[in-house]
Amino acid sequence: MRCDVSVYRQVERLFESKDFEYVYHAAAEYGRWNGEDYYENLWLTNAVGTKNIIRMQERRRFRMIFFSSAEVYGDYDGVMSEDVMDRVPIRQMNDYAISKWVNELQIMNSSKMFGTETVRVRLFNVYGPGEHYTPYRGFVPRFIYKALRDEPYTVYLGHKRSLEYIDDICRALANIIGNFKPGEVYNLGGDEQYEIKYISDLILRALGKGDSEVTYEEAEPFTTRVKTPDSAKAKRDLGFRITVKPEDGIPKTVDWFKKVYGFE
Repeated sequence: MRCDVSVYRQVERLFESKDFEYVYHAAAEYGRWNGEDYYENLWLTNAVGTKNIIRMQERRRFRMIFFSSAEVYGDYDGVMSEDVMDRVPIRQMNDYAISKWVNELQIMNSSKMFGTETVRVRLFNVYGPGEHYTPYRGFVPRFIYKALRDEPYTVYLGHKRSLEYIDDICRALANIIGNFKPGEVYNLGGDEQYEIKYISDLILRALGKGDSEVTYEEAEPFTTRVKTPDSAKAKRDLGFRITVKPEDGIPKTVDWFKKVYGFE
């Protein structure tokens, strides 16, 4: 069923059609530059849309799993444990990040005012088959798409990110149902941080290509150089673990792109 979450009557109609015990709320406009170029869509979908889902939760009493983002940690450059915002004044660095934190605040307020029950998950750099290219997606699909087509792209040196293959994330998300703790928030991020250049090199190797179309620059503005998640709680409560390393996950993702975009 299709639904624009920013339109309350559509959301209401959707929830009146069935009774749900649990709702995974993943509907969002994604990405820093997407939020700059299409800020009106981002705020309507992310903030108003989430408010509409919360309003239905207050009426229908389902439990919710909300998809937040590592972007809520903003300019924080230490180990990102879930309680950082309780201890440190964080400055989110773009509209996307701000909207995700606004949504977490809306959820916490609803819990206090109406007793709604929600678990928040903060995703880091999830990748894998199924994520189509747009200019606003993360660096993995962007690099693969550009390299497939021999188009130029930029790699920022010194930046490091954890990577989480989609299967590992889905397993943890599914396990929330069996150990649902209202009000809890979980990081879903890997223990290892990889140089962005290393991931680019893996992609080029999987495609059998060189880096003649790659431009290397020192630092990307308005973003944290290294994101270091602490996912101890997710490991404890949700059995979260990384079983697919980038050395295996990247070639699988490249193979999917080749099939979908006709490069086999």
